[in-house]
Amino acid sequence: TRLNRKRLSASLMRSHPVVLVAYDLLRLGDEDLRQQPLSLRREKLQVLVAGLSGALMISPCFSITTWSDLADLRQQAGKLRAEGLMLKHRDSAYGAGRSKTYQHNGLRGGWWKWKQDPLTVDAVLIYAQAGHGRRANLYTDYTFAVRGPEGWLTLAKAYSGLTDAEIREVDARIRKTTLEQFGPVRVVEPTMVFEIGFEAIAASKRHKAGFALRFPRMLRWRKDKGIEDADSIDRLHELLRISGS
Repeated sequence: TRLNRKRLSASLMRSHPVVLVAYDLLRLGDEDLRQQPLSLRREKLQVLVAGLSGALMISPCFSITTWSDLADLRQQAGKLRAEGLMLKHRDSAYGAGRSKTYQHNGLRGGWWKWKQDPLTVDAVLIYAQAGHGRRANLYTDYTFAVRGPEGWLTLAKAYSGLTDAEIREVDARIRKTTLEQFGPVRVVEPTMVFEIGFEAIAASKRHKAGFALRFPRMLRWRKDKGIEDADSIDRLHELLRISGS
């Protein structure tokens, strides 16, 4: 991601040396370990890493027995700016994607990702552009803005999260409320509020609001809200402060 990226310098390399973090061992010599249980693969990995230099380390592994303890660990992961937790059955084999051969309590797959709850902001749709492929005749790519001291400040683009029915309804509204058109982009009268979810926020000059969002998407169309209920730029500053970015 381009959010919070830093220029690699000699001083940064000294203060934060590069380390390879290994979390699994698929092959050891001529032995294919992929069908062996995760617990055994991790044991062999620990033995292997113990004899190597400090530039290679093994990822931490936690054994959790209650959902409350797991939720606490997930919260700690968020404070470390991690995306969430990877949940793995100790006896699971290694497979690509969601394994169809491994089931536990009726659930398919031995690995699950429990992501952090997204950050959210209520923003107004102000620009729209036609989609691609089967959606080429519909306006599906939107630019959203928040309130600033002197008007709307663009914040992010998003194109996922709505149902097909909602897309058609929004498309009709866009066509009725278009103020101007610049090539493929329509300038839309601010009337529609959407809840935008995202994984992280950082200061950026990419948009007029002065922020960049990681993986922005529409969580829902807030038909219950008017544009006066949309968030202001102050909400973004608060989210930046809370997230510690």
